[in-house]
Amino acid sequence: MSTALIIVDIQNDYFPNGKMELSNPDKAAANAAKVLDWFRQNNKDHIFHVQHIASSPELGFFLPNTEGAEIHETVQPVEHENMIEKNFPNSFLKTELESKLRAKGVTKVVVVGMMTHMCIDATVRAAVDLGFETTLIEDACATRHLSYQDKVVSAEQVHYAFVSALNGVYANVISTEDFLERN
Repeated sequence: MSTALIIVDIQNDYFPNGKMELSNPDKAAANAAKVLDWFRQNNKDHIFHVQHIASSPELGFFLPNTEGAEIHETVQPVEHENMIEKNFPNSFLKTELESKLRAKGVTKVVVVGMMTHMCIDATVRAAVDLGFETTLIEDACATRHLSYQDKVVSAEQVHYAFVSALNGVYANVISTEDFLERN
């Protein structure tokens, strides 16, 4: 079986001074970089960088041709790695991701990236719906505080609520350390 790494939206706008700063993006990106390094040493032909480009300026971030939309320096793609541009939270929706994975014989995916409650959740669920055995490296993901009416939910609570919901039914949720030890 062939396994691919999908790095979702680790882009500058999610970091300090970006247009949509997340909680602890540096820690998540550093862990994603460790997983990326493992794939570069062990499975270099199966690395997919996903970059969200806003299809409308109303989104307010990831605007085309801006520094904020660029992939963050911690996980910069190198020349042989696959780049997928997306315009929706689901990395598979209206992109070539599924066809490129299938062309390489991929049956398993490892997902890292940002935001846990949005693009990570949508991508993991879609991967499973498409038949890919999915691993989510939870500490290589980041999110932000959310609010509804007068209720504020901390980024940590948002993150763990989403990874808990995905664990088991949709994905094998593990830490960076566990992934590196097992592989």
